[in-house]
Amino acid sequence: MAFLSRQDLLAIGFKRVGEDVLVSDKASIYDPGSIVIGNHSRIDDFCVISGNVTIGSNVHIAVFCNVAGGEEGVVFEDFSGLAYGCHVFSQSDDYSGVTLTNPTVPDRYKNESKAPVRIKRHSIVGACSIILPGVTLNEGTAVGGMSMVTKSTDAWSIYFGVPAKRIKSRSRGLLDLEKDYLASEGRE
Repeated sequence: MAFLSRQDLLAIGFKRVGEDVLVSDKASIYDPGSIVIGNHSRIDDFCVISGNVTIGSNVHIAVFCNVAGGEEGVVFEDFSGLAYGCHVFSQSDDYSGVTLTNPTVPDRYKNESKAPVRIKRHSIVGACSIILPGVTLNEGTAVGGMSMVTKSTDAWSIYFGVPAKRIKSRSRGLLDLEKDYLASEGRE
C-alpha cells in the first residue's frame, strides 16, 4: 500500500491534518476543507471520505470504506475504527416510495434524513457493517461484521445483526493498554 507524503497531504487542503498520518494514494477525498485528521491515524486503499468528517488520533479506516459526512458530520474519536468495507452515513434518502431519491433530484422532491454520527473512543466496527444517520456508538462499542446499526449503543457492549442488537458486555481491559501505550510514546 502506498501512502501520500506529508507534503502531498498538506497540499490536499484538509481543514487540519495531524502528525504521522497515513492516507493511501488510492483513497478518494472530497471536500477536504471540511475534514480533520488527528495524529497517528490511517486511511487505506479505495476509501471514500466526504463531507464534514472529523477523525481523531489513532483511528484506522480500512480498505473499501465509505464515510459520508454530508452536512451533519461524522466524528471518529480516538482509538476507534472501521474494518474492511464499512459504510457510515450522516444522511439517507427516504426509501418508502413517497418521495423521489438520489442526488440528481432537487431537494423539494426528496425527504432525506440528516443527523450526525459519532463513533466514540475505542469503538470498532466489523467488516461490511453499516452505520445509519443519528447513531452514536458509545465508548467501547464493538459491532460484529455485516451488522446494520440503526440506533445508538450502550457503552462497552458488543452488538451484532440486522438491525444490530446488544449481545453482551465488552471488556474494558484495553484501557490499561491505552495508558501504557500513551506513556511509552510520551503522550500521557
